[in-house]
Amino acid sequence: MTVATQARARLRGQPPRSGWLVGRGAVLRFGMAVTVAMVAFGLVLLSESTNPLGTLRVMWDASVGTEFGRTEVLVKVIPFGLCALAVAVPARVGLINVGGEGQFYVGAWAAAGAVLYSGLPGWALLPAAFVAGATGGGAWAALVAVLRVKGKVNEAVSSLLLNFVAIQFVNYFVYGPWKDPRGPNWPFSPKFPDAAMLPTVYGDRLSIAIAFVAVGLVAMFLVLRYTRIGYHARVVGGNAVAAERSGIPVGRYLFWALVSGGAIAGLAGMAEVTGIQGRLRPGISVNYGYIGFLAAWLGGHRPLGILFACLLFGAISVGGDSLQLALGLPGSTVNILMALILFAVLAGRKNRTQVRA
Repeated sequence: MTVATQARARLRGQPPRSGWLVGRGAVLRFGMAVTVAMVAFGLVLLSESTNPLGTLRVMWDASVGTEFGRTEVLVKVIPFGLCALAVAVPARVGLINVGGEGQFYVGAWAAAGAVLYSGLPGWALLPAAFVAGATGGGAWAALVAVLRVKGKVNEAVSSLLLNFVAIQFVNYFVYGPWKDPRGPNWPFSPKFPDAAMLPTVYGDRLSIAIAFVAVGLVAMFLVLRYTRIGYHARVVGGNAVAAERSGIPVGRYLFWALVSGGAIAGLAGMAEVTGIQGRLRPGISVNYGYIGFLAAWLGGHRPLGILFACLLFGAISVGGDSLQLALGLPGSTVNILMALILFAVLAGRKNRTQVRA
């Protein structure tokens, strides 16, 4: 009897399928979560004597209503999508990776180091930054993986706490040894050479990194749906006890799922510094890791759901920037809407925890 056959025999219930969406149920949960959050957001605006429909109209016009806004939405999809994948991949084996923010920062730091201090010729800078970004994010996630597999430490807690360590780690370099000595005394690294900047595919800001998101979503679907590794990962996520009894190395899958997710988040950091910023600086992530976490959960950890969620949050993020100028609302108003969506998603999830002998 093969390992796969044993896993099928011992698994209590089928492992979660890896389709693009889980039929009508996923679409309904997606729509209900957004609708409930929008209604609650409208009530918050009414409490401040602000017209909810007028506010949403301003956000729509600023994001989807103009060519510039639509382009900026796609620009946001790059970090949102990659950070969402960093959550979705470990989620398929039953893990909760809240460390996308820290993995993003370390990936950006590693990519900047490869560009500025590797001494490589111009043609090799982008490939080196790509490898360094993925390696940096993966190595940071490996800390969480070791704590989870060897020490049985909850990965949600350890990954979340390591975010703050990563941010201060990067701050040390941009305020200290990597600070541009020829700059205006700002905590920035030296500017990257033109050869180290990702080419744009539309306008001045939408870089070729948008292809990273597309490739990542398709690869996730194909690997989980059609490969032995993907099947074993789904078995581990569905019932780790049965998977282990069937001979599947559960610890190995947990480790590499977290490392793979961290590597993807590291690529998001690489894309930010080489596609948008052109240097390393403090606060390089505007909560990209946390918004990616929310997008992954709203999208059910499935490729098409993640894509729709990232487009939604991209539109909210771009549209929210206009609220302060057009309506005099605080810039953090849009964060209220995202938080309400998170609460609606969590409230709508069924408790699938089962007690096993």
